Amino acid sequence: MTERIAQVTRNTRETQIEVKLNLDGTGKSRFDTGVPFLEHMLEQIARHGVIDLEVHAKGDLHIDDHHTVEDIGITIGQAVGQALGDKSGISRYGHAYVPLDEALSRVVIDFSGRPLLVKHVSYPDRNIGNFSTALVHEFFQGFCNHALATLHMDSLRGENSHHIVETLFKAFGRAMRSAVARDDRMSGIPSTKGML
Repeated sequence: MTERIAQVTRNTRETQIEVKLNLDGTGKSRFDTGVPFLEHMLEQIARHGVIDLEVHAKGDLHIDDHHTVEDIGITIGQAVGQALGDKSGISRYGHAYVPLDEALSRVVIDFSGRPLLVKHVSYPDRNIGNFSTALVHEFFQGFCNHALATLHMDSLRGENSHHIVETLFKAFGRAMRSAVARDDRMSGIPSTKGML
């Protein structure tokens, strides 16, 4: 069985990012990004997606977290795309509902080859500590654009911004876990087009 691992480096004048992942991992993670709240959320993806994920980043944090968060989303998307290859034999679709106390979110993903993010989420607070809630969108937009995935994210209820964001990342991890799972009954590419 082919290993589904990837290592991607992205260097720009704003950020230097390195991502290593194993889609068939055990949920191990290691991060050094300079953005503690994002690291807490990336840990949710690894743990609930049961993937091994390592992210090292140096960015222009003296300006703000925007470029670093967005570029980490881009680089993780590139790594997932690389690890999936031609997507032969995967389930392709995944969805999850995740609660956290009063918050409940739904995430649905399709590794369709068509990048699209549809997100219906509002946050009671503009910031969680020093982390801008607007950056959640930037992270997932970067992921979709480079993993070539369609992603629908809905916050169904919630009053605490931290809880809302955490349910999104946990649900994303669980939805991705389902979508990238190998399906023994699926031979070849999971599309009538013959490609994704």
